Amino acid sequence: MSGLTLGLMSLGLVDLEILQRSGTLTEKVFAAAILPVVQKQHQLLVTLLLCNACAMEALPICLDKIFTPLIAVVLSVTFVLAFGEIIPQAVCSRYGLYVGANFVWLVRILMVICYPIAYPIGKALDVILGHSDSLFRRAQLKALVSIHSQEAGKGGELTHDETTIISGALDLTEKTAEEAMTPIESTFSLDVRSKLDWEAIGKILARGHSRVPIYSESPKNIIGLLLVKNLLTVRPETETPVSAVSIRRMPRVPSDMPLYDILNEFQQGSSHMAAVVKVKDKTKSLQSTTDGEVFDENKFGNFISKLSTPLLTKQDKSENFVIEVEKASRNTSNKKTQLLNGIATNSLLSAPEEIEDGEVIGIITLEDVFEELLQEEIVDETDEYVDVHRKIRVAAAAAASSVARAPSTRRLTGQRPAAGQGRQVQGQTKKRSGG
Repeated sequence: MSGLTLGLMSLGLVDLEILQRSGTLTEKVFAAAILPVVQKQHQLLVTLLLCNACAMEALPICLDKIFTPLIAVVLSVTFVLAFGEIIPQAVCSRYGLYVGANFVWLVRILMVICYPIAYPIGKALDVILGHSDSLFRRAQLKALVSIHSQEAGKGGELTHDETTIISGALDLTEKTAEEAMTPIESTFSLDVRSKLDWEAIGKILARGHSRVPIYSESPKNIIGLLLVKNLLTVRPETETPVSAVSIRRMPRVPSDMPLYDILNEFQQGSSHMAAVVKVKDKTKSLQSTTDGEVFDENKFGNFISKLSTPLLTKQDKSENFVIEVEKASRNTSNKKTQLLNGIATNSLLSAPEEIEDGEVIGIITLEDVFEELLQEEIVDETDEYVDVHRKIRVAAAAAASSVARAPSTRRLTGQRPAAGQGRQVQGQTKKRSGG
């Protein structure tokens, strides 16, 4: 009985659930057979201890009738110690699942026999002590994963990348947008009044970003973002103003927003870039103009940048995401509106009545969230820094070697240029070298 007590009571409910879901076929069958019995923890414990006590008390009494008292004591101690404690506990501690599953029928019979005594005591223990089916905490899960890694040297099968990603996924819920963002001072952005000339296009191409934040007057006054692919039809020689290009709304998130919430918003497809706002007290003083539009009298300088605060709601997702930059209406009586050169948006009437009062302190993208999840920096061909916060530059030698190893078009196609084309190229080369 002591062996069954050790074997069955050492199998927790969480362990049996894990075996039922991810164990082998035999383990799943054994766990399914044991689980209904182990769920009645205290009743099972009282039953096994009661039967064990009865067996140990009955053995010396029976031996005393057969042998002398001295021999009866020696035999009872030997049998109880060897066959009742040491051997059963040694076997059941190692093969508790197998032994428990094969003797579960005996345990069920004993629970029925001892029901009048074991059930009331078990219920009383349930009320007093409760159940011990607690799950692993987050820190315990991380420690469990690290123990099963190959680097721990304990025979684990998890690689370094697997343990890093699992740990990053567990830590991501405790990280906020402020920890993963790129500071606003280190971001590349364009003024809404600037022109898309050769210099501006060159800077955009050099940066290699797919999205560029657009600001008005101050880089901290972000009003939207520009998709670089929309510049395919823009001719630099025409010096098209940035305000004439489609500017999409940029969601705004508080600095203390968890990264999992930001990731869920990015998955909705509304945007893969958001402005991080320092959380402050909400503005309560709002003034209605004669046109029925709501303006903040004290913080109007930042009003345009707050049109998309906070993240897009379900109602906003059904609307147009593109900000139309136009001249302000002549009927507007507010003088502060005229100072912004008439920049207005089609989402003006749908802006929330209470706008959060906070300045933009950084930009966060989907790549930033993935970097925190992977716990490694993602470096592409155009990145200048590996770590923007620490100003760690990408190795120039690595970039140069990658360019040197790039295969030529001739190697990829496996064709040689025609004779006429070769002569033409040689002629052009001579002209360039001679000039």
